[in-house]
Amino acid sequence: MSEPIRVLVADDQSLLRGSFRVLIDTAPGLSTVGEAATGAEAVESARRLRPDVVLMDIRMPGMDGIEATRHIARCPETEHTRVLILTTFDLDEYVYGALRAGAAGFLLKDTSPEALLTGIRTVAAGESLLAPSVTRRLIAEFARLPAAHPAPRSSLDDLTDREREVLLLVARGLSNTDIAEYLHISHGTVKTYIGRLLSKLGARDRAQLVITAYESGLVTATSTSERRVRPGSA
Repeated sequence: MSEPIRVLVADDQSLLRGSFRVLIDTAPGLSTVGEAATGAEAVESARRLRPDVVLMDIRMPGMDGIEATRHIARCPETEHTRVLILTTFDLDEYVYGALRAGAAGFLLKDTSPEALLTGIRTVAAGESLLAPSVTRRLIAEFARLPAAHPAPRSSLDDLTDREREVLLLVARGLSNTDIAEYLHISHGTVKTYIGRLLSKLGARDRAQLVITAYESGLVTATSTSERRVRPGSA
């Protein structure tokens, strides 16, 4: 039998932490390894326990969940730990801030128990929990903040036309299956392209590919609303 997915629960409300632990510990293939009531505790516990996934609240005393996520994502000791943000606040700045800090996914606390468990398994498997609705909020955030400093477009110079096309589709929120169908290629080929993009762009995961696509200027609110996507379009 494979080892269970190890989860650290970080939330400032003890009742919620306890509820999440019960839900996770009674689910097949999942196990909690600890709790944290603050962002600083989450960072320390992640370094000490090396969980597969941190279920992270955003609003906590002292260091918030976004800053804690940033520390976890950048620390060599927790480079393989994935952060799944769970919050009651469905606001653009939280979505963008969490993903920019290195979170692998974003869920609201009113999500169903089944969706939460699926989300944990999804990010633990190396995928990103980025629904198209989240992608649309990211697009809106960039449209609202035109003064944001984009990454140099030259960072994409090493990409082939096909890799740029795949990146555009990822930025639109399409899954690997959707991309395979859209481009008429196999699912395995899509995974190969995603791997190349992660390597060439130095991205931690799929969420970071989306951020890079926006910040490089490769995609804009206009280009992502177009019916068709063309390689190299913006």
